[in-house]
Amino acid sequence: MGGLVAQSRSNTSLRRHAWNIRRNALLMGEVQGQGYIGQALGIADVLAVSYFHALEYKASDPEWEGRDRFLLSIGHYAIALYAALIEAGILPEDELPTYGMDDSRMPMSGMASYTPGMEITGGSLGHGLGIAVGMALGLKRKASKAFVYNLMSDGELGEGSTWEAAMGAAHHRLSNLICLIDFNNQQADGRSTEMLSAEPLVEKWQAFGWHCQRVDGNDIDAVAAAFDAAREHQGAQPRAIIFDTKMCKGVPFLEEREITHFVRVEADEWARALAVLEEEKPQ
Repeated sequence: MGGLVAQSRSNTSLRRHAWNIRRNALLMGEVQGQGYIGQALGIADVLAVSYFHALEYKASDPEWEGRDRFLLSIGHYAIALYAALIEAGILPEDELPTYGMDDSRMPMSGMASYTPGMEITGGSLGHGLGIAVGMALGLKRKASKAFVYNLMSDGELGEGSTWEAAMGAAHHRLSNLICLIDFNNQQADGRSTEMLSAEPLVEKWQAFGWHCQRVDGNDIDAVAAAFDAAREHQGAQPRAIIFDTKMCKGVPFLEEREITHFVRVEADEWARALAVLEEEKPQ
């Protein structure tokens, strides 16, 4: 089989992949001197489990019909997904220094027309889940065994289109749809819970007809177990996993900053961040 299969990698290996994703993201951020690096560092564990534990795909054939679809609703997280696609071998590592440059296949916001493995053009928040519902419904009608994963942010929980899509997914009994929610409690204007709280989240998704879990998104063991539980759930329901993540995870001096949505990293701090990360490299 050409794809990667659930339970095929140890959690120790997953930690190494997460570390490499963080490193790739920092190297890309250094190229431009900016980027949504806080989000990339925070979601790295979820992406490692996605690409090295859960998803079926062929690195050599990103358009393989039997693949699981991974949708990046939050287009500004593109730096994080590129870091994972490089680690997975879908994008070559030698393109890493081209991040954000003219004619690069890795623009600063995700665009499906540019990048192998990028299923949709995201960025206008609140649309990813609706697209995922359409994809999942189409795959279901074709009797495909593929799953559709939609990675969205807590900020998107304030969008009405998200909840319309949630109702549609439950109505159509889309058991092949898994929504991944990065809850880092940060938006451009402040904490998401202070802007427009969506709590109680687990109960809310359940009330909309979804199977829902909430776990520490920076605990590899918990993340892997949540993916397994979502895929193996026997009910004819869509599935949601809420991941509580920490912005800038893995680089403590950045974690401590008050503003991390678009965290300011000075020119001399990229090397420091990489050195700090190196000290925590898994064995």
